[in-house]
Amino acid sequence: MSLNIPHPLAMTDAPSNLGVLSAAASGLDRFIGLQGGDAERVFGVAGIDPDLLLHPTLSLSLSNYCKVLEEAASQSGCDNFGLRYGQQFQPRALGLLGYVGLCSDTLEQALRNFALAFPYHQHDTLIRLVDIGECYRFDYQVRHPAILDKRQDAELTMGMALNLVRHVLGPTWAPRAVLFEHGKPEGWREHQAVFDAPILFDQPCNALLIPKRDIVGRLMPERDPVLLMLVQDAIARLGGQQHQQCLVDQARGLVRDALPLGEPGLEQIAAGLGLSGAGLQRRLREQNLSYSALIDQVRRELALHYLRRRLPITELAPLLGYSETSAFSRAFRRWFDTSPRQWLQAPTA
Repeated sequence: MSLNIPHPLAMTDAPSNLGVLSAAASGLDRFIGLQGGDAERVFGVAGIDPDLLLHPTLSLSLSNYCKVLEEAASQSGCDNFGLRYGQQFQPRALGLLGYVGLCSDTLEQALRNFALAFPYHQHDTLIRLVDIGECYRFDYQVRHPAILDKRQDAELTMGMALNLVRHVLGPTWAPRAVLFEHGKPEGWREHQAVFDAPILFDQPCNALLIPKRDIVGRLMPERDPVLLMLVQDAIARLGGQQHQQCLVDQARGLVRDALPLGEPGLEQIAAGLGLSGAGLQRRLREQNLSYSALIDQVRRELALHYLRRRLPITELAPLLGYSETSAFSRAFRRWFDTSPRQWLQAPTA
């Protein structure tokens, strides 16, 4: 049986994965179209080169990946976009990571191997299988400091994990419960229908509760220990043993954390990165970015994040480092050519 897996020795010189392997976006352009969206526009807004999606072992920025899912949900009008995308996402579509699970000996080992390999597939992410007695808890959480909106990614990933288990136990298998970090959406009943289980929102971490009796000793139908070893080696080589977060994203995280205390100065953020002010400016210029533009970008992203969660407009100015609401309102109008109140009243808000 040929699974068309590249030999790991051919990947020695492959670039390190600094985000998420593009296999995680397999078929995304087609699915956006099926949900009534414009894939070209969505990719453009999210800053993703569609050509990368043709090569499953190339790397996408994790922040851009999460953004493309959120933008697809917004632009298509499908609030449960990630849930539906995950529902149809079968293990093979994940490329190397999918085969790590499929080639394992048992379903229990498949989940363990999947969790162990995942950091090479996607960085800045917590993923683990936790023994909590009668169940295993399969945890997932993006921990990238610059990513605020990640609901669609969470629902997609829980769907991927669900399909790995159902690949062995059948389409009617259901977890004991499903946990999500984000708040309860309007279309939450669809979540119950997809998982056929209680859904808990506003939880500390995204997770599936999987009864041990369902998976212990259950053999994987395509288990292959030799191929598993090759695939594990290949994905480790792609991911790289060490990962340093993009400096710009580190700076964004520091700015975001500092804003509630007022607009942070260049030297303050540079010191947090172990750089001089001039050094940080030079590194930003390499990315065609100035420090003031970085501050502006973070404020803009946070403003939308807070408004989508319906925080009172009067509370936003201090959270964004503005001393007065009027200053925030002027900035918002410059960003979006509308006021915060008008933006909230728009149908797509």
